Amino acid sequence: MRRLRAMIVKEMWAALRDPKARLTLIMPALMQLFIFSYSTTLDVTNVSIGVLDRSGGAHATELISRVAGSPVFKSVTRLPSTAALRQAIDDQDIIGAIVLDPDFDRLLDQRRPATVGMVLDGRKSNAAQIVSGYVGRIAGDVGADLMPRKMAMGATAVTHWYNPSLDFVWFTLPSLIAIITMVGAVAVTSQTVARERELGTFDQLMVSPMRIHEIVIGKTVPPFLIGLFNATLFLVLAQIMFGVPFTGSVILFYLALSFYTLSLVGVGLFVSALCATQQQAFLGSFLVTTPLIMLSGYASPVENMPGWMQLLSAADPVRYFLVIVQGLFLKAMPASAVFHQLWPLVLISAITLGVSAWLFRARME
Repeated sequence: MRRLRAMIVKEMWAALRDPKARLTLIMPALMQLFIFSYSTTLDVTNVSIGVLDRSGGAHATELISRVAGSPVFKSVTRLPSTAALRQAIDDQDIIGAIVLDPDFDRLLDQRRPATVGMVLDGRKSNAAQIVSGYVGRIAGDVGADLMPRKMAMGATAVTHWYNPSLDFVWFTLPSLIAIITMVGAVAVTSQTVARERELGTFDQLMVSPMRIHEIVIGKTVPPFLIGLFNATLFLVLAQIMFGVPFTGSVILFYLALSFYTLSLVGVGLFVSALCATQQQAFLGSFLVTTPLIMLSGYASPVENMPGWMQLLSAADPVRYFLVIVQGLFLKAMPASAVFHQLWPLVLISAITLGVSAWLFRARME
């Protein structure tokens, strides 16, 4: 235990002795949390839209005024012709345009269906689809005012569970806790063995009386504690600064976080054992973290990926912790559901740490 304690203290001191190093362990993660919480959103606001009104009637004017009054749209540009519409989209002055046919008002006066045309910028496919949905809802409201009896028969009551206000931060911020914790843990751990080689102290470890498992544990504990600290800080800030509710069990959160961090530390040690310099380890950590993020389901659902890629994502610890942290934050995920996602984390952490210890032994021999 004295040898193990000395190894842990040595690694903690190596990570925290430099004031700049202490700052880089916390400040970049905090900056990422605040920046990504507001920037990684699928909400579309402050966009410009064009209108090609060939009708010019009262109903067309009402529709355009409602679009202009929506907080989603920054400005509404009147377009005199199809050529002007094409030029405005080509120059990216507008994200799309509403096109009203000459018989738009006449059909509505006759209580007949009228079509609201949309021309959208396909270069911004996701935002364009959301804008189309906004315009469709506004057009539906206009139709409801013109034909209230017909619309009343088909009216639906919509309730949004777990995120009543549809605040996108409620979805992104729990996910960012998993992502940023992963980036920090892998980056810190990947430097450990590479730093020993670069400083020339790796040979001292080889001739020291310490055993392999003691060295691995000593190099695991500091990044593990740093990961827990950062995740705890994010957990508090999510509720205080962003108002995201945490409805689940704190015990289950830290249980899952512990195995999640251990699996990330194993990945970092594996990268570090393969690299000879800290620069190589730094680049290696980026090489690992990008696939972990893309395969986790954060950017796109795992179900939308090809079959072979879904198999790869099964080895991604971020995938399982994302489900756990989102469930514990928003819907008080029960213990049975947490354990269903937890056992893969336990298996991944055991494999990554075991492979790292084997590789570390092979490099020492």
